[in-house]
Amino acid sequence: MALESVSGSNIFALTVQSSAGLESLANGALEKGIDLYLSGNYKEAVKEFQRSMGLAPASDNSIQAANYMANAYLKLDDTEKAIKAYKTSLALNPFVEETHTSLGNLYFSLERYDEAEKEYQEVVKLNSNGVNNYALGQVYLATERYDEAENVFDKVRRLSPEKTDGYFGLGQAYSGQERYEEAIAQFEAALVRDSKLYEAHAEIGYAYADMGQMDMAQTKLDFLKLEESDLADTLDRYMYQVDPPKIMFASSYDSSFPYKMSFKTPVSSLDSYLATADAAKMFTMVFQFDKAMDRESVENLTNWQIGRSTSSQPGRIYNYGLPLSSIEIQMNPLPNNVYYNSETYQATVTFTIHQNSTADGTIDPTHIEFKFSGKDTFGNKMDPNFDQYIGFSGAA
Repeated sequence: MALESVSGSNIFALTVQSSAGLESLANGALEKGIDLYLSGNYKEAVKEFQRSMGLAPASDNSIQAANYMANAYLKLDDTEKAIKAYKTSLALNPFVEETHTSLGNLYFSLERYDEAEKEYQEVVKLNSNGVNNYALGQVYLATERYDEAENVFDKVRRLSPEKTDGYFGLGQAYSGQERYEEAIAQFEAALVRDSKLYEAHAEIGYAYADMGQMDMAQTKLDFLKLEESDLADTLDRYMYQVDPPKIMFASSYDSSFPYKMSFKTPVSSLDSYLATADAAKMFTMVFQFDKAMDRESVENLTNWQIGRSTSSQPGRIYNYGLPLSSIEIQMNPLPNNVYYNSETYQATVTFTIHQNSTADGTIDPTHIEFKFSGKDTFGNKMDPNFDQYIGFSGAA
């Protein structure tokens, strides 16, 4: 039986009808997928989005389906498949700004900064506005490329001088470069444009803390406690972390060394055992730190120094600056042992005092200086104003 011939125009008509039918089916699958997505049935939504893309891979619906599918995978905590879906969308149309942005944001959240940077650069090529440049600048901040961040945020400020983004970003870049006063000026400029930008108040607090101006940082902390508790908690922790450690006081109850006794004290008065010539007696001083310290640092004997005070401040010099007699004893500059209690932040320093050969040695306990040059658990060195203790005046 002979087949009926089909003209070229009929074939074209059939192809168009078939294509339109597939497009209709793809659109139906997309709509069903969106309904499933909105109802929270993400696994079934993914199937419909895949079906939609398979029916009409070259249509605009495929781009929308791929983006929805990426969002569904994110809801399912499958970031790799979400990334693949975004890439599929960009393969269909590489000129969609929002898709590059979404993929860049996903990479940024995963700390895959090199890949995030590439996406943000594509976004800036498509639309070099303030928002897109700001996103690129955040990558430079995250990778500590502060000079590049400064350049980008300066551009953002020029593009949108009425908005906060450029000033806020510049402040962050300056902070990264340890240009704290300039950083504070930029954060304050951002606050002029939006007084409720509480993140800027927090950043000012960080800058003051990095400068060691804890009283100014505390002012910002007190303000944020009233306005934005989460930012206040973060700033509080940061201040604790960067604040140099201090010796607060010595415990007279736990210390066996009578550090309050005055100059020309007979060594034998420290303990009756020292009434004997050449006798030796161990004593302890218990010091209270204001924060958690590095145990290895505290228990390193070479980080401690014990000796006569050489302070030039009134009343603080050993023997009140009077000439020393020949029977004044000298102490070993290093302790015998140091134990650190990580629960109480206390260091127990054990050291030995020797009586002289004629059993008539003298000492000035109130002007014996205990100095510590170690660090805390965050690696901060001691506050130079509170790294030593003298019985006469306390921590200094």
